[in-house]
Order: sequence, then structure tokens, then C-alpha cells
Amino acid sequence: MRETIEVGYQTFVADGDDEFGAVRDVSPDSLVVYVENAGEFRVPLDAVEAVHSQKVIFDCGKLDRRLRRAIGHAHDAEVPGL
Repeated sequence: MRETIEVGYQTFVADGDDEFGAVRDVSPDSLVVYVENAGEFRVPLDAVEAVHSQKVIFDCGKLDRRLRRAIGHAHDAEVPGL
């Protein structure tokens, strides 16, 4: 059985990668995920690959193109060294 997903869990496309956002809402068939620098996206639960240690790991191939693009730019506004 998969760990229950809760609001506030960090989101990833691979375990060990940088997080790109956080879960904002959980419904029976989807999640609302906030992506840094891009806003909120609704993601179907079937895109969830794993859940553990308060992390949600998604199957990138099951995410829509707009969300994948946002993930690729999630850390653009960060200042190195801060």
C-alpha cells in the first residue's frame, strides 16, 4: 500500500533530484502541485510513481508538457550561494 499523500509533501521527478514544488491539495483522483516560479498544476494520481519520507515522486512521462516545462525552470530565480 502506498503512503498517504498529504498537503506540504515535496515533489520530485526522480528520487535524489532537487524538489520542484509541493503538494497544495489532495483529491481522490488528483493532486494540486505548486511549482516554484510557475504556479499550481493539477496532476492525476496515476502520474505518482512513489511516495515516501514526505516526498512524492512523479513519472515524468505521465506529466503534461506544460508542467514538465515548468519543472525545468523551477529553480531559475534562485541566487547561487544563498
